Amino acid sequence: MNYFVTSSIPYVNGDPHIGHALEFIMADVLARSARKRGKNVIFSTGTDEHGDKIARKAIELKKTPKALSDEKSQLFRDLAKLLNISNDRFIRTTDAGHEQRAKIIWKQLEKDIYKSKYIGLYCTGCEEYVTESIAKENNNICPNHKQQYERLEEENYFFKLSSYSDQIRAAITAGTFEITPVTRRNEILSLISEGLEDVSISRPKDKLSWGISVPGDTSQVMYVWFEAVLNYITVLGYPEHADFKKFWPANVQVIGKDILRFHAAIWPGILLGLGLPLPEKLFVHGFVNIDNRKMSKSVGNVVTPGEVVKKYNADVFRYYMLRHIPSYDDGDFSWDAIENAYNNELANELGNAVQRTSVMISNYQNGIIGEMPEANHDTTSYWEAIGQCKFDRALDHVWELIKGLNQYIEQEKPWAIAKEEDSQHLQEVLAYQASNLLQIADLLEPFMPETGGKIRHVFEEGVIRPIKGTLFPRLEQKTTKKAD
Repeated sequence: MNYFVTSSIPYVNGDPHIGHALEFIMADVLARSARKRGKNVIFSTGTDEHGDKIARKAIELKKTPKALSDEKSQLFRDLAKLLNISNDRFIRTTDAGHEQRAKIIWKQLEKDIYKSKYIGLYCTGCEEYVTESIAKENNNICPNHKQQYERLEEENYFFKLSSYSDQIRAAITAGTFEITPVTRRNEILSLISEGLEDVSISRPKDKLSWGISVPGDTSQVMYVWFEAVLNYITVLGYPEHADFKKFWPANVQVIGKDILRFHAAIWPGILLGLGLPLPEKLFVHGFVNIDNRKMSKSVGNVVTPGEVVKKYNADVFRYYMLRHIPSYDDGDFSWDAIENAYNNELANELGNAVQRTSVMISNYQNGIIGEMPEANHDTTSYWEAIGQCKFDRALDHVWELIKGLNQYIEQEKPWAIAKEEDSQHLQEVLAYQASNLLQIADLLEPFMPETGGKIRHVFEEGVIRPIKGTLFPRLEQKTTKKAD
Protein backbone atom coordinates (compact mmCIF):
# COMPACT_ATOMS: atom_id res chain seq x y z
CA MET A 1 0.00 0.00 0.00
CA ASN A 2 1.26 3.49 -0.85
CA TYR A 3 1.47 6.30 1.70
CA PHE A 4 2.17 9.98 0.99
CA VAL A 5 2.87 12.47 3.78
CA THR A 6 4.01 16.08 3.48
CA SER A 7 5.04 18.90 5.73
CA SER A 8 4.34 22.42 4.59
CA ILE A 9 7.30 24.04 2.86
CA PRO A 10 8.94 26.73 5.01
CA TYR A 11 9.40 30.21 3.62
CA VAL A 12 13.08 31.11 3.19
CA ASN A 13 13.03 34.72 4.36
CA GLY A 14 14.39 33.63 7.75
CA ASP A 15 16.36 30.89 9.47
CA PRO A 16 14.84 27.60 10.64
CA HIS A 17 13.26 27.84 14.09
CA ILE A 18 11.85 25.48 16.66
CA GLY A 19 8.39 25.50 15.06
CA HIS A 20 9.81 24.24 11.77
CA ALA A 21 11.56 21.49 13.71
CA LEU A 22 8.31 20.43 15.38
CA GLU A 23 6.56 20.07 12.03
CA PHE A 24 9.42 18.15 10.42
CA ILE A 25 9.53 15.74 13.37
CA MET A 26 5.76 15.16 13.41
CA ALA A 27 5.66 14.37 9.70
CA ASP A 28 8.70 12.12 10.14
CA VAL A 29 6.91 10.04 12.79
CA LEU A 30 4.04 9.47 10.37
CA ALA A 31 6.44 8.43 7.59
CA ARG A 32 8.48 6.10 9.80
CA SER A 33 5.34 4.56 11.31
CA ALA A 34 3.92 3.87 7.85
CA ARG A 35 7.16 2.20 6.77
CA LYS A 36 7.06 -0.01 9.88
CA ARG A 37 3.61 -1.16 8.77
CA GLY A 38 5.04 -2.18 5.43
CA LYS A 39 3.75 0.73 3.39
CA ASN A 40 5.54 2.19 0.39
CA VAL A 41 6.18 5.76 1.58
CA ILE A 42 6.96 9.09 -0.02
CA PHE A 43 7.61 11.80 2.57
CA SER A 44 8.07 15.24 1.08
CA THR A 45 9.23 18.57 2.44
CA GLY A 46 11.04 21.51 0.88
CA THR A 47 11.20 25.30 0.72
CA ASP A 48 8.96 28.10 -0.55
CA GLU A 49 11.14 30.65 -2.34
CA HIS A 50 9.17 33.23 -4.35
CA GLY A 51 7.34 36.41 -3.43
CA ASP A 52 7.61 39.87 -1.92
CA LYS A 53 9.27 38.91 1.33
CA ILE A 54 12.16 37.15 -0.40
CA ALA A 55 12.63 39.99 -2.87
CA ARG A 56 12.68 42.62 -0.11
CA LYS A 57 14.93 40.57 2.16
CA ALA A 58 17.37 40.05 -0.73
CA ILE A 59 17.54 43.81 -1.37
CA GLU A 60 18.15 44.40 2.33
CA LEU A 61 21.03 41.90 2.32
CA LYS A 62 22.36 43.08 -1.05
CA LYS A 63 21.89 39.67 -2.61
CA THR A 64 19.91 38.32 -5.52
CA PRO A 65 16.67 36.55 -4.56
CA LYS A 66 18.05 33.31 -5.99
CA ALA A 67 21.29 33.58 -4.00
CA LEU A 68 19.31 34.22 -0.82
CA SER A 69 16.98 31.31 -1.59
CA ASP A 70 19.90 28.96 -2.23
CA GLU A 71 21.50 29.91 1.07
CA LYS A 72 18.38 29.63 3.19
CA SER A 73 17.05 26.50 1.52
CA GLN A 74 20.27 24.72 2.45
CA LEU A 75 19.65 25.60 6.11
CA PHE A 76 16.37 23.70 6.00
CA ARG A 77 18.06 20.71 4.37
CA ASP A 78 20.63 20.87 7.14
CA LEU A 79 17.87 21.01 9.76
CA ALA A 80 16.28 17.86 8.35
CA LYS A 81 19.64 16.08 8.52
CA LEU A 82 20.31 17.35 12.05
CA LEU A 83 16.98 16.01 13.30
CA ASN A 84 17.32 12.65 11.51
CA ILE A 85 14.32 13.38 9.28
CA SER A 86 13.68 10.58 6.79
CA ASN A 87 12.17 12.64 3.95
CA ASP A 88 12.33 11.03 0.52
CA ARG A 89 11.87 14.29 -1.40
CA PHE A 90 12.94 17.89 -0.90
CA ILE A 91 11.28 20.27 -3.33
CA ARG A 92 12.17 23.89 -3.97
CA THR A 93 9.66 26.18 -5.66
CA THR A 94 12.56 27.53 -7.72
CA ASP A 95 13.17 24.05 -9.16
CA ALA A 96 12.73 24.08 -12.93
CA GLY A 97 10.35 21.11 -12.69
CA HIS A 98 8.08 22.87 -10.21
CA GLU A 99 7.95 26.05 -12.29
CA GLN A 100 7.18 24.10 -15.44
CA ARG A 101 4.42 22.09 -13.78
CA ALA A 102 2.94 25.18 -12.08
CA LYS A 103 2.43 26.69 -15.55
CA ILE A 104 0.73 23.50 -16.74
CA ILE A 105 -1.62 23.69 -13.76
CA TRP A 106 -2.41 27.35 -14.48
CA LYS A 107 -3.40 26.44 -18.02
CA GLN A 108 -5.55 23.58 -16.75
CA LEU A 109 -7.38 25.97 -14.40
CA GLU A 110 -8.06 28.68 -16.99
CA LYS A 111 -11.82 27.95 -16.90
CA ASP A 112 -11.72 29.19 -13.28
CA ILE A 113 -9.35 32.13 -13.82
CA TYR A 114 -10.28 35.67 -14.83
CA LYS A 115 -8.58 39.06 -14.81
CA SER A 116 -9.92 41.98 -12.81
CA LYS A 117 -8.88 45.17 -11.06
CA TYR A 118 -8.37 44.76 -7.35
CA ILE A 119 -8.23 47.33 -4.58
CA GLY A 120 -7.39 45.95 -1.19
CA LEU A 121 -5.27 45.95 1.93
CA TYR A 122 -2.16 43.80 1.79
CA CYS A 123 0.38 42.59 4.37
CA THR A 124 3.80 41.99 2.87
CA GLY A 125 4.81 39.85 5.86
CA CYS A 126 1.85 37.50 5.39
CA GLU A 127 1.91 37.91 1.58
CA GLU A 128 -1.86 38.13 1.94
CA TYR A 129 -4.77 40.47 1.30
CA VAL A 130 -7.14 41.12 4.22
CA THR A 131 -10.70 42.37 4.29
CA GLU A 132 -11.62 45.85 5.50
CA SER A 133 -13.29 44.35 8.57
CA ILE A 134 -10.16 42.41 9.59
CA ALA A 135 -8.01 45.51 9.06
CA LYS A 136 -10.39 47.52 11.23
CA GLU A 137 -10.29 44.91 14.01
CA ASN A 138 -6.49 45.17 13.99
CA ASN A 139 -6.36 48.99 13.78
CA ASN A 140 -4.90 48.61 10.27
CA ILE A 141 -1.79 46.90 11.66
CA CYS A 142 -0.96 43.24 11.02
CA PRO A 143 -0.86 41.55 14.47
CA ASN A 144 1.81 39.09 13.33
CA HIS A 145 4.21 41.51 11.66
CA LYS A 146 3.44 44.78 13.48
CA GLN A 147 3.31 46.78 10.26
CA GLN A 148 0.55 48.71 8.57
CA TYR A 149 -1.43 47.12 5.80
CA GLU A 150 -0.67 48.60 2.40
CA ARG A 151 -3.55 49.68 0.17
CA LEU A 152 -2.89 48.21 -3.26
CA GLU A 153 -4.71 48.92 -6.47
CA GLU A 154 -3.70 46.65 -9.30
CA GLU A 155 -4.94 44.39 -12.05
CA ASN A 156 -4.62 40.73 -11.13
CA TYR A 157 -5.81 37.30 -12.14
CA PHE A 158 -8.39 35.73 -9.84
CA PHE A 159 -9.31 32.13 -9.10
CA LYS A 160 -13.04 31.38 -8.74
CA LEU A 161 -12.74 29.90 -5.25
CA SER A 162 -16.30 31.00 -4.46
CA SER A 163 -17.65 28.40 -6.88
CA TYR A 164 -16.13 25.58 -4.80
CA SER A 165 -17.36 26.67 -1.33
CA ASP A 166 -20.15 24.10 -1.16
CA GLN A 167 -17.96 21.22 -2.34
CA ILE A 168 -15.21 22.03 0.15
CA ARG A 169 -17.70 22.33 3.01
CA ALA A 170 -19.32 19.03 2.03
CA ALA A 171 -15.96 17.22 1.92
CA ILE A 172 -15.02 18.53 5.38
CA THR A 173 -18.36 17.74 7.00
CA ALA A 174 -18.45 14.27 5.42
CA GLY A 175 -14.93 13.56 6.69
CA THR A 176 -13.57 12.70 3.25
CA PHE A 177 -11.30 15.72 3.76
CA GLU A 178 -10.53 15.36 7.46
CA ILE A 179 -9.16 18.35 9.36
CA THR A 180 -7.60 17.54 12.73
CA PRO A 181 -7.99 18.71 15.47
CA VAL A 182 -11.70 19.50 15.49
CA THR A 183 -11.04 23.09 16.65
CA ARG A 184 -9.33 23.77 13.31
CA ARG A 185 -12.10 21.98 11.45
CA ASN A 186 -14.66 24.24 13.11
CA GLU A 187 -12.54 27.29 12.41
CA ILE A 188 -12.42 26.69 8.66
CA LEU A 189 -16.09 25.68 8.51
CA SER A 190 -16.95 28.99 10.15
CA LEU A 191 -14.93 30.81 7.50
CA ILE A 192 -16.58 28.85 4.68
CA SER A 193 -20.06 29.48 6.11
CA GLU A 194 -19.57 33.17 5.37
CA GLY A 195 -18.87 32.22 1.76
CA LEU A 196 -15.41 31.94 0.22
CA GLU A 197 -14.41 34.88 -1.95
CA ASP A 198 -12.50 34.58 -5.20
CA VAL A 199 -8.79 34.96 -4.55
CA SER A 200 -6.12 36.97 -6.33
CA ILE A 201 -3.53 34.59 -7.75
CA SER A 202 -1.10 36.96 -9.49
CA ARG A 203 0.85 40.18 -9.00
CA PRO A 204 2.00 42.68 -11.63
CA LYS A 205 5.57 41.93 -12.70
CA ASP A 206 6.52 45.61 -12.51
CA LYS A 207 5.79 45.44 -8.75
CA LEU A 208 7.15 41.95 -8.14
CA SER A 209 9.51 40.29 -10.57
CA TRP A 210 10.52 37.39 -8.28
CA GLY A 211 8.01 34.73 -9.19
CA ILE A 212 6.80 32.35 -11.88
CA SER A 213 5.51 34.14 -14.97
CA VAL A 214 1.84 33.67 -15.81
CA PRO A 215 1.52 31.64 -19.02
CA GLY A 216 0.61 33.91 -21.92
CA ASP A 217 0.98 37.14 -19.89
CA THR A 218 4.53 38.23 -19.17
CA SER A 219 3.24 41.29 -17.29
CA GLN A 220 2.09 39.09 -14.36
CA VAL A 221 3.70 36.58 -12.00
CA MET A 222 1.90 33.93 -9.98
CA TYR A 223 1.00 34.84 -6.41
CA VAL A 224 3.34 32.98 -4.10
CA TRP A 225 0.59 31.30 -2.07
CA PHE A 226 -1.04 30.00 -5.22
CA GLU A 227 2.01 28.34 -6.69
CA ALA A 228 3.57 27.24 -3.39
CA VAL A 229 0.76 24.83 -2.50
CA LEU A 230 1.13 23.24 -5.91
CA ASN A 231 4.38 21.67 -4.66
CA TYR A 232 2.40 18.83 -3.10
CA ILE A 233 1.54 17.49 -6.54
CA THR A 234 4.46 18.84 -8.58
CA VAL A 235 6.81 16.90 -6.27
CA LEU A 236 5.05 13.74 -7.46
CA GLY A 237 5.46 14.73 -11.10
CA TYR A 238 1.91 15.92 -11.78
CA PRO A 239 0.27 15.40 -14.21
CA GLU A 240 1.98 12.56 -16.06
CA HIS A 241 4.40 10.82 -13.69
CA ALA A 242 3.65 7.38 -12.25
CA ASP A 243 4.36 8.61 -8.70
CA PHE A 244 1.47 11.04 -8.92
CA LYS A 245 -0.89 8.35 -10.12
CA LYS A 246 0.22 5.98 -7.34
CA PHE A 247 0.54 8.34 -4.36
CA TRP A 248 -2.09 11.07 -4.73
CA PRO A 249 -4.19 11.88 -2.75
CA ALA A 250 -1.91 12.53 0.23
CA ASN A 251 -2.67 10.48 3.31
CA VAL A 252 -1.65 13.29 5.69
CA GLN A 253 -0.49 16.86 5.17
CA VAL A 254 1.09 18.45 8.26
CA ILE A 255 0.83 22.24 8.59
CA GLY A 256 0.87 25.02 11.20
CA LYS A 257 -2.32 26.75 12.31
CA ASP A 258 -1.27 30.08 10.78
CA ILE A 259 -1.61 28.71 7.23
CA LEU A 260 -4.90 26.88 7.72
CA ARG A 261 -6.92 28.99 5.25
CA PHE A 262 -4.50 28.39 2.40
CA HIS A 263 -4.50 24.62 2.95
CA ALA A 264 -8.12 24.05 3.98
CA ALA A 265 -9.83 26.43 1.53
CA ILE A 266 -7.62 27.63 -1.34
CA TRP A 267 -5.72 24.35 -1.85
CA PRO A 268 -8.88 22.20 -1.94
CA GLY A 269 -10.41 24.70 -4.39
CA ILE A 270 -7.45 24.31 -6.72
CA LEU A 271 -7.64 20.52 -6.51
CA LEU A 272 -11.36 20.53 -7.25
CA GLY A 273 -10.71 22.84 -10.18
CA LEU A 274 -8.24 20.26 -11.50
CA GLY A 275 -10.73 17.44 -10.93
CA LEU A 276 -8.45 15.81 -8.33
CA PRO A 277 -9.33 14.19 -5.00
CA LEU A 278 -8.63 16.13 -1.81
CA PRO A 279 -6.04 14.97 0.76
CA GLU A 280 -7.38 12.43 3.22
CA LYS A 281 -6.22 14.35 6.31
CA LEU A 282 -4.91 17.81 7.13
CA PHE A 283 -3.20 17.81 10.53
CA VAL A 284 -2.83 21.28 12.01
CA HIS A 285 -0.36 21.79 14.86
CA GLY A 286 0.03 24.79 17.15
CA PHE A 287 2.89 27.16 17.96
CA VAL A 288 5.86 26.71 20.29
CA ASN A 289 6.49 29.42 22.88
CA ILE A 290 9.68 29.84 24.88
CA ASP A 291 9.33 30.02 28.66
CA ASN A 292 5.63 30.87 28.18
CA ARG A 293 6.41 33.82 25.94
CA LYS A 294 6.17 34.16 22.18
CA MET A 295 9.58 33.59 20.61
CA SER A 296 11.06 36.93 19.53
CA LYS A 297 14.48 38.30 18.69
CA SER A 298 13.58 41.58 20.39
CA VAL A 299 12.68 39.73 23.60
CA GLY A 300 15.90 37.73 23.28
CA ASN A 301 14.31 34.34 23.90
CA VAL A 302 14.96 32.69 20.56
CA VAL A 303 16.02 29.04 20.87
CA THR A 304 17.22 27.28 17.75
CA PRO A 305 16.93 23.52 17.17
CA GLY A 306 20.70 23.43 16.71
CA GLU A 307 21.31 24.77 20.22
CA VAL A 308 19.20 22.03 21.78
CA VAL A 309 20.65 19.21 19.68
CA LYS A 310 24.16 20.48 20.45
CA LYS A 311 23.54 20.26 24.19
CA TYR A 312 21.67 16.95 24.19
CA ASN A 313 21.14 15.06 20.91
CA ALA A 314 18.52 14.78 18.19
CA ASP A 315 16.53 12.02 19.92
CA VAL A 316 16.26 13.94 23.19
CA PHE A 317 15.00 16.98 21.28
CA ARG A 318 12.57 14.85 19.25
CA TYR A 319 11.25 13.24 22.44
CA TYR A 320 10.67 16.55 24.18
CA MET A 321 8.94 18.14 21.19
CA LEU A 322 6.70 15.13 20.58
CA ARG A 323 5.71 14.37 24.17
CA HIS A 324 5.87 17.71 25.98
CA ILE A 325 4.48 19.94 23.23
CA PRO A 326 0.73 19.18 22.99
CA SER A 327 0.02 17.67 19.58
CA TYR A 328 -3.28 19.53 19.26
CA ASP A 329 -2.43 22.86 20.87
CA ASP A 330 0.27 25.46 21.49
CA GLY A 331 3.15 24.31 23.65
CA ASP A 332 6.12 25.62 25.56
CA PHE A 333 9.84 24.96 25.42
CA SER A 334 12.07 25.70 28.37
CA TRP A 335 15.57 24.57 29.24
CA ASP A 336 14.41 23.53 32.71
CA ALA A 337 11.64 21.36 31.27
CA ILE A 338 13.85 19.56 28.78
CA GLU A 339 16.51 19.02 31.46
CA ASN A 340 13.85 17.52 33.70
CA ALA A 341 12.62 15.24 30.90
CA TYR A 342 16.21 14.23 30.11
CA ASN A 343 17.06 13.31 33.70
CA ASN A 344 13.80 11.82 34.99
CA GLU A 345 12.13 10.26 31.98
CA LEU A 346 14.89 9.39 29.54
CA ALA A 347 17.90 8.67 31.74
CA ASN A 348 16.18 7.48 34.91
CA GLU A 349 13.17 5.59 33.56
CA LEU A 350 14.15 4.32 30.10
CA GLY A 351 17.95 4.44 30.36
CA ASN A 352 17.93 2.78 33.78
CA ALA A 353 15.70 -0.07 32.60
CA VAL A 354 18.05 -0.79 29.68
CA GLN A 355 21.19 -0.49 31.82
CA ARG A 356 19.96 -2.64 34.70
CA THR A 357 18.67 -5.36 32.41
CA SER A 358 21.81 -5.57 30.28
CA VAL A 359 24.14 -5.50 33.31
CA MET A 360 22.22 -8.22 35.16
CA ILE A 361 22.17 -10.50 32.11
CA SER A 362 25.91 -9.89 31.65
CA ASN A 363 26.74 -10.50 35.32
CA TYR A 364 24.38 -13.39 36.09
CA GLN A 365 24.25 -15.20 32.73
CA ASN A 366 27.50 -14.31 31.00
CA GLY A 367 25.57 -12.05 28.65
CA ILE A 368 23.36 -14.85 27.29
CA ILE A 369 19.67 -13.93 27.29
CA GLY A 370 18.33 -17.28 26.26
CA GLU A 371 14.90 -17.86 24.79
CA MET A 372 12.79 -14.73 25.00
CA PRO A 373 9.00 -14.84 25.28
CA GLU A 374 7.19 -12.62 22.83
CA ALA A 375 6.12 -9.35 24.44
CA ASN A 376 2.41 -9.14 23.87
CA HIS A 377 1.37 -5.81 25.35
CA ASP A 378 -1.65 -4.36 23.55
CA THR A 379 -0.48 -1.55 21.27
CA THR A 380 -3.89 -0.69 19.83
CA SER A 381 -4.08 2.68 21.61
CA TYR A 382 -0.52 3.50 20.47
CA TRP A 383 -1.37 2.98 16.79
CA GLU A 384 -4.70 4.75 17.16
CA ALA A 385 -2.91 7.75 18.65
CA ILE A 386 -0.46 7.90 15.74
CA GLY A 387 -3.36 7.62 13.30
CA GLN A 388 -4.98 10.61 15.03
CA CYS A 389 -1.65 12.51 15.07
CA LYS A 390 -1.71 12.46 18.87
CA PHE A 391 2.03 12.01 19.15
CA ASP A 392 2.10 12.99 22.81
CA ARG A 393 -0.50 10.33 23.61
CA ALA A 394 1.39 7.65 21.67
CA LEU A 395 4.51 8.34 23.72
CA ASP A 396 2.47 8.32 26.92
CA HIS A 397 1.48 4.76 25.98
CA VAL A 398 5.13 3.77 25.49
CA TRP A 399 6.03 5.28 28.85
CA GLU A 400 3.30 3.28 30.54
CA LEU A 401 5.14 0.16 29.30
CA ILE A 402 8.49 1.53 30.52
CA LYS A 403 7.11 2.30 33.97
CA GLY A 404 5.43 -1.09 34.06
CA LEU A 405 8.75 -2.76 33.26
CA ASN A 406 10.53 -0.87 36.05
CA GLN A 407 7.81 -1.93 38.48
CA TYR A 408 8.24 -5.52 37.32
CA ILE A 409 12.00 -5.36 38.00
CA GLU A 410 11.39 -3.99 41.51
CA GLN A 411 8.77 -6.63 42.24
CA GLU A 412 10.73 -9.62 40.88
CA LYS A 413 14.10 -8.48 42.24
CA PRO A 414 16.36 -10.48 39.88
CA TRP A 415 19.32 -9.79 42.17
CA ALA A 416 17.56 -11.64 44.96
CA ILE A 417 16.69 -14.55 42.65
CA ALA A 418 20.38 -14.72 41.69
CA LYS A 419 21.33 -15.13 45.37
CA GLU A 420 18.83 -17.96 45.66
CA GLU A 421 20.58 -19.64 42.70
CA ASP A 422 17.26 -20.32 40.92
CA SER A 423 18.80 -20.08 37.45
CA GLN A 424 15.69 -21.07 35.52
CA HIS A 425 13.46 -18.49 37.19
CA LEU A 426 16.20 -15.87 36.83
CA GLN A 427 16.54 -16.60 33.11
CA GLU A 428 12.77 -16.29 32.65
CA VAL A 429 12.63 -12.95 34.46
CA LEU A 430 15.58 -11.43 32.63
CA ALA A 431 14.40 -12.76 29.26
CA TYR A 432 11.00 -11.17 29.93
CA GLN A 433 12.72 -7.85 30.67
CA ALA A 434 14.74 -8.06 27.44
CA SER A 435 11.66 -8.97 25.43
CA ASN A 436 9.78 -5.98 26.84
CA LEU A 437 12.66 -3.67 25.96
CA LEU A 438 12.68 -4.94 22.38
CA GLN A 439 8.97 -4.14 22.07
CA ILE A 440 9.59 -0.71 23.61
CA ALA A 441 12.43 -0.14 21.14
CA ASP A 442 10.14 -1.04 18.27
CA LEU A 443 7.49 1.44 19.43
CA LEU A 444 10.09 4.16 20.02
CA GLU A 445 11.76 3.93 16.61
CA PRO A 446 9.40 6.29 14.72
CA PHE A 447 9.86 8.88 17.47
CA MET A 448 13.46 8.28 18.53
CA PRO A 449 15.08 6.27 15.73
CA GLU A 450 18.61 6.28 17.15
CA THR A 451 17.47 5.25 20.63
CA GLY A 452 15.25 2.48 19.31
CA GLY A 453 18.12 1.17 17.22
CA LYS A 454 20.52 1.23 20.18
CA ILE A 455 18.17 -0.79 22.38
CA ARG A 456 17.58 -3.36 19.66
CA HIS A 457 21.34 -3.65 19.17
CA VAL A 458 21.80 -4.55 22.85
CA PHE A 459 19.21 -7.33 23.02
CA GLU A 460 18.05 -8.56 19.61
CA GLU A 461 20.78 -11.18 18.99
CA GLY A 462 20.04 -13.08 22.20
CA VAL A 463 23.47 -12.10 23.54
CA ILE A 464 24.10 -8.75 25.21
CA ARG A 465 25.99 -6.35 22.97
CA PRO A 466 26.77 -3.37 25.19
CA ILE A 467 26.48 0.13 23.77
CA LYS A 468 29.40 2.47 24.14
CA GLY A 469 28.73 5.06 26.81
CA THR A 470 25.14 5.70 27.87
CA LEU A 471 21.85 5.46 26.05
CA PHE A 472 21.47 9.24 26.14
CA PRO A 473 24.94 10.79 26.06
CA ARG A 474 24.91 14.50 26.83
CA LEU A 475 26.75 16.10 23.94
CA GLU A 476 27.58 19.33 25.76
CA GLN A 477 28.22 19.44 29.46
CA LYS A 478 27.99 23.15 30.09
CA THR A 479 24.66 24.57 31.22
CA THR A 480 22.97 26.71 28.60
CA LYS A 481 22.01 30.13 29.92
CA LYS A 482 18.28 30.67 30.03
CA ALA A 483 16.75 33.76 28.49
CA ASP A 484 15.69 36.37 31.01
